[in-house]
Amino acid sequence: MSPLLVGRSAELGELEDALAAAPGAVLVGGEAGLGKTRLIREFAARLEGPGGPRARLLVGGCLELGSDGLPFAPFTTVLRGLVRDIGIDGVAGLVPRGDTGGLARLLPEFGEPESDAASGEERARLFEVVLALLERLAERGPVVLVIEDAHWADRSTRDLLAFLVRNVGAVPLLIVATYRTDELHRTHPLRPLLGALERTDRVRRLELSRLSRAEVAAFVAQTLGDTPPPGLVERIEARSEGNPLFVEALLDDDGTLACELPESLRDLLLAGVQRLPDETQDVLRDASGGGTRIEHALLAAVSGLDDTALTRVLRPAVAANVLVVDGDGYAFRHALIREAVHDDLLPGEYTRLHTRYAEALENAPGLVPSGRLWVELSHHWLAAHDATWALVASWRAAADARKALAYAECLAMLSRVLELWDRVPDAAERIGADHCRVLEDATAAADMAGEYDRGIKLATAGLREIGAGDTAADGADARARTAALLERRARMCYQVARPGFVEDLQAAVTALEGTPPTALHARVLATLATYVRLTTDIGQARTAAKESLEIARKLDDPVTEAEALMTLFCADLDYGSQPLELSEVEEAALSSGNHRVTLRYAVIKSHFLEGAGRHEEAAEVARIGKEQAREYGVSRTQGTFLCINQAEPLVSLGRWDEALSVLSHAVEQEPAITTRTSLLVLAGEIALARGDICGAREQLAGAREVMNLKMKWLKTQDYFATLRLDARLALAEGRHDDALDAVREVIGHAGLPDEARYTWPVLILGARICAGLGDAASADLDAIVERAATLRTGGPLLHALRLTFDATAARARGVLDLAAWDAAAAAWEALGNPFNRAEALTGAAEAALAGGDHDGASDRLQTAADLAAGLGAGPLAERVDDLRRRTRGPRRTGADAAAPLGLTPREYEVLRLVADGRSNRDIAETLFISVKTASVHVSNILGKLDVATRGEAAATAHRLALFAAIASREGPSVTRRPSRERAT
Repeated sequence: MSPLLVGRSAELGELEDALAAAPGAVLVGGEAGLGKTRLIREFAARLEGPGGPRARLLVGGCLELGSDGLPFAPFTTVLRGLVRDIGIDGVAGLVPRGDTGGLARLLPEFGEPESDAASGEERARLFEVVLALLERLAERGPVVLVIEDAHWADRSTRDLLAFLVRNVGAVPLLIVATYRTDELHRTHPLRPLLGALERTDRVRRLELSRLSRAEVAAFVAQTLGDTPPPGLVERIEARSEGNPLFVEALLDDDGTLACELPESLRDLLLAGVQRLPDETQDVLRDASGGGTRIEHALLAAVSGLDDTALTRVLRPAVAANVLVVDGDGYAFRHALIREAVHDDLLPGEYTRLHTRYAEALENAPGLVPSGRLWVELSHHWLAAHDATWALVASWRAAADARKALAYAECLAMLSRVLELWDRVPDAAERIGADHCRVLEDATAAADMAGEYDRGIKLATAGLREIGAGDTAADGADARARTAALLERRARMCYQVARPGFVEDLQAAVTALEGTPPTALHARVLATLATYVRLTTDIGQARTAAKESLEIARKLDDPVTEAEALMTLFCADLDYGSQPLELSEVEEAALSSGNHRVTLRYAVIKSHFLEGAGRHEEAAEVARIGKEQAREYGVSRTQGTFLCINQAEPLVSLGRWDEALSVLSHAVEQEPAITTRTSLLVLAGEIALARGDICGAREQLAGAREVMNLKMKWLKTQDYFATLRLDARLALAEGRHDDALDAVREVIGHAGLPDEARYTWPVLILGARICAGLGDAASADLDAIVERAATLRTGGPLLHALRLTFDATAARARGVLDLAAWDAAAAAWEALGNPFNRAEALTGAAEAALAGGDHDGASDRLQTAADLAAGLGAGPLAERVDDLRRRTRGPRRTGADAAAPLGLTPREYEVLRLVADGRSNRDIAETLFISVKTASVHVSNILGKLDVATRGEAAATAHRLALFAAIASREGPSVTRRPSRERAT
């Protein structure tokens, strides 16, 4: 009603700023009636500049169909509008390779989908195509994508919206989503998404507030076009409480209150409707059954009016601003008005209205876009209490949702079929499928939607039904269906870390015994080999993989053959002498023509290369695989896993900042639980190596939380790596017993797959801890050495780890073996691993010092210091500095080589600063140590000097003139590094 917008200048400014800073997103929330849509319209109007539009506006709204959203509804609307503007060829020019087949899942104008396959990978490809389309459009000029009424968004729409927000590249694309805050009850599915997106970079949250009294006055004056009568603003403000929708509803054209204070909000919203002619109210009631927006042709069919009569009857509603014209249809000015009108229907009216809608759509399916037909029919027949046709429509709607890769919506429709089943005596004949088939399809939909707990229950119900003989399938078919359900249930159990998945797979193999070999048989065996390999039964994994390979070759199935070869390769993984040639696996994977297989091979190859110490090659293979994953549209699944395999060699090469960038990108994708642990551990180890104890502790807490959900034997890579970080953190904090507890966990779990690669680093830590504890840890040291004797050492990486362990274990026995440390340092240098090389050089320097070779120690420490500085490895640099003070050099000679009063060199430096009056924080900053470490040094100094306070310690130092002679001879012994180094 009001031609001007009141009280939203700050919000408009936020949107303008967000567009200028694009890419980014703005989440616009507010209770119903506060003007979210009005704000967007005003913002859209401002995009129209004198020389043409400043940005292209793409708007799509979510639809409410009872409790079910329409899959991808806003994006379908956006795509349809884009086709209208630039044509199908124009859209094709924005899609990679001009391939619009994926968009056919959203809009029939693009033909049939490029594949009938329903998988997570196909869904991910659809997401990537939409992202590429928007990014390329934004390359031509700024784009604003608006998704309205996100509180009604279906699961698929929410997933795609989140994907776009998190993954949009460096293009001027602004994504705006509006939602009702008063709709977001505690369990509303939009709540966690909003929280997650708000933590993403470049995302702003904008909450609309109610109008102030002054803004209500301005709103009323502008709406009336004149100064309001005395007292009117006060009465309207009191009754509307600053809600613009209620202000409009309360205000009549003649400048008076439209009604007295209503007893409820419903009465207030209906007040404007009730002032309309009776025939107009009747048609509005008809329109309310179709949702917030309804096509003119559909409303004509439902109301029984011809075009002329319908236009005449609706004109008063449009004039009164109850309805607004929207393209070739109408929309209620506010969804609350539609809800109030619909809720005002009597029970009989409600049933008859939805029956008319269903009959109109069945008689003329073209009244709504094809993608909406069966969902709407399901909704209307259910509302009309017709179980038979609701069941049939739900079954067809599930098929459409599966075709559109909207798995959550497919599951919702199939769940409705299952709920209605007992109410339809001939349900199986009606849909051409038995009850067990519906359970199987629902299980698959739950699996693809990530609803694993629900999927497990559905699979169990299906297995129970097959076992009870309630299916019409013959024996062979029933056994195949049983095996398929068991295999799917096993994979879902694995995803949620439930026990029993290996047993399910073994039962699936048993179910197929005696039946002709099929691709299902090969797949079940390959899955069994993959999962049983995660336990200690490598032999069973190898046998299952070989049998899968044999069946695949008999069937001449290149995809299954490649899968089996890769599984067999992993079962026999040996970084020294691999029995199965990598080239054979590569040839099979690349010739399969299947991108999922190709990417799995990239994962396996990069993992193998890193384990073999070929870090540069591993990082490059993973990087290329990641790019292929993006091209194939599976960045969030296989692409995220490849991030681990790219980051790990980058960490080995000392390219820690690059590794952190890769890890950060992967975490933003919200990876699966089976992927998250390695990401957290790698980030935690970098933090710890750089002295960020708090950061390392946070990453470890996240990894532990994941491991609590997973089982210890799910992955050696995850389990042992988490224990490794746990031990390192405990050691850094001086908790030696806790560190040894983590090491003991590794010692006690032998025979796991790929164990040598992940066990050696933990045993090295264990030996280092024992060296610090001395005789008290002799039993633990014996256990560690005994465990080391069982491990493989094939390949240069494992060889370098073995050399490092031998030198560390000797040190724990009291032997500083210079040759052993030099050999380890040389091995790490050959691999290009600067951090491990620096640590080995530090160990060698200690051995050289013990042998009196100060010059040799100094040379090794200089190299170690340079490596540590380049990495920003503060704790290692501190340890190197401590050793350098003990070598002969310009700062300490002769009698000054040892600190007085029994102090260590580091404590001597700390005492100097205490005598200078420095606080613990100053000391920590000066010496590049933590405040906690500085506090520990001060406590030790007080004990050794037998004094109670810092002041007494300073007085003792001054009285003994500890620093005067040295200061006069060599200047201050502690200097600050240049600011650039401190930042590093």
